[in-house]
Amino acid sequence: MISDREVAALSAGWSAQYIVLLNDIVAQRPAGFWPESLPTPHSTVGCSKAAPAYASAISRHIASPRISVFTIASGSDEPENLASVFAEISQWIDEQCGIGLQVDDRSFRRQVNRRGNPTIRGHLAFTGPMRSPSTPKVQLDLTADELVAEPVTLRPIFHPYSDGTETWNGTQIVGETSAYGLVELFAEKLRALAERCRPRDLYDVVHTHRHPDLLGRAGDVHDALERKCEYVGIVAPTLDSIRSSPHRQEIEQEWGNMLAHQLPQLPPFEQFWQSLADVFEWLEGRRALPVLPHAVVPGADVDESWRMPRTMVSWREAAPIELIRFAGANRLKVEVDYRAERGRQGPRLVSPLSFQRSRQGRLLLYLINDHGQLRSYGVDRIAGVSVTREPFDAPYAVEF
Repeated sequence: MISDREVAALSAGWSAQYIVLLNDIVAQRPAGFWPESLPTPHSTVGCSKAAPAYASAISRHIASPRISVFTIASGSDEPENLASVFAEISQWIDEQCGIGLQVDDRSFRRQVNRRGNPTIRGHLAFTGPMRSPSTPKVQLDLTADELVAEPVTLRPIFHPYSDGTETWNGTQIVGETSAYGLVELFAEKLRALAERCRPRDLYDVVHTHRHPDLLGRAGDVHDALERKCEYVGIVAPTLDSIRSSPHRQEIEQEWGNMLAHQLPQLPPFEQFWQSLADVFEWLEGRRALPVLPHAVVPGADVDESWRMPRTMVSWREAAPIELIRFAGANRLKVEVDYRAERGRQGPRLVSPLSFQRSRQGRLLLYLINDHGQLRSYGVDRIAGVSVTREPFDAPYAVEF
């Protein structure tokens, strides 16, 4: 069982709200120990992490417990049937994990989407295994009205907590689940940007475009996007159509209102809005994703076999590692209070590039310092970190 102390420590280290981690744990436990006796209709979820059949998924740097849409490929989608299924699931989850789902006839309600087709929205309150000042809830949006253009992929469910029982590439997991592949996910984000042009859509599109696994996949994303837009009856977006959207003023005005409370630091709107030009030039085959060199400090005794985990983990370091990773992934400079063994002491403004590990096991932060020089800082010498809103570009690969 995960303790309150562990969750509180991770909440501080990750700059994530306690309730976010609580929802995350609740989302994962059913996924890792799903019993064969319970119904498991094939489902996928357009999110960075997924769980099977009526479980949930969240991104840990997002403070809302709202759940992304599940695409149901088979199984019943009637509200009364879902309540019955979840009542059985709730009993099993309580026995296995100490988590009590509160399910009744009002937990699921039928709604109608933009195309006039039925969907289901569920609200499930839960209790345990940790104390909470109020009864938290998760929201599930389920639909069978969704075109899945690419084959779903089987992905590990990361579980960086002390009660994990399996590992994948050195990271704790609790099983696997079907999920959107990266091409499908990006095409879905672009379609959402075209239809509603909300701050979260803009953030997701630009952030996903930076993923290195999209190298050479522009044609695949373009084809998937065309099929998805045809399915919902809209024209595939272009840079001009997004920039001339009637929601243009609203998306800028709501940028802070909708995202500031969900992120450790809110990137400037203009940084993301201007980056759309790179996204669409890449999508239309007029610009390749740049292949930048790996940052190398001459003479550094680096363990070349070590690879940074691809998900949030408990680093057991005094410095807020995940906060630095967030800043680098969002191309935001960081003010670091560095206590060098020799030379300059105190805070300096840097551009974080990657973490590497020395052969002696020391964690190193590779960065561009405030003099424009490539340097490596020992994480054990970092006394404080503050993420700024100042964006950066670097001549090296940002590997967060």
